[in-house]
Amino acid sequence: MKTELARFNMIEQQIRPWDVLDAHVLELLASVRREDFVPAAHKALAFVDTQVPLLPGQPHGPAMLEPKVEARLLQALQLQRHESVLEIGTGSGFMAALLAHRAQKVTTLECRPELARQARENLARAGLGHVRVVDCSAADGARGLPAEAPFDAIVLSGSVAEVPPALLQQLKPGGRLVAIVGQEPVMRGRLITRTGEAAWAQTDLFDTVAPRLEGFAEPTRFSF
Repeated sequence: MKTELARFNMIEQQIRPWDVLDAHVLELLASVRREDFVPAAHKALAFVDTQVPLLPGQPHGPAMLEPKVEARLLQALQLQRHESVLEIGTGSGFMAALLAHRAQKVTTLECRPELARQARENLARAGLGHVRVVDCSAADGARGLPAEAPFDAIVLSGSVAEVPPALLQQLKPGGRLVAIVGQEPVMRGRLITRTGEAAWAQTDLFDTVAPRLEGFAEPTRFSF
């Protein structure tokens, strides 16, 4: 009962006040067991409004994003049951689990073999073995999966300085990409929609700060 109360409070006190009002998203967050995707050492943080470190000894390394941030990104995508999704930055697999309940096909890239293994185990325990976790340690996550494109939606589960054009090209017409873009101290959750063959529209959703995804270029810093 304490776990269910904590989940209820997470939704009602953190997520709904952050303008997450899509009933389908709220129902999903109430049913998918977030605590099963949190490392054992941080189970107490499963429903807290904070980022949860995923690797021992790396407090500033890869992390689960705050529940409200995950919820806003998911809501912005407006996924349909027939759609295919590419996620970059699997982490513990929680966002992939949410995506799998809304879309037909989910492929998720993780560049850290340890996290890729953990995500596969977490997803299998959740009965979501059909989500494909790709270990991209030998590749470049920023390139996406051009051989399997186009996708209806792309999710970047972490922050980048800017979204690579190569990823935008992997969206179908009408496809959507969500990411956290920018530099500290201010980054923005952003929705980018492909509106034509070579046209995209973007909407900034919220301000936040998130750990960097590996393999994405940083702006050149000039010195004089």
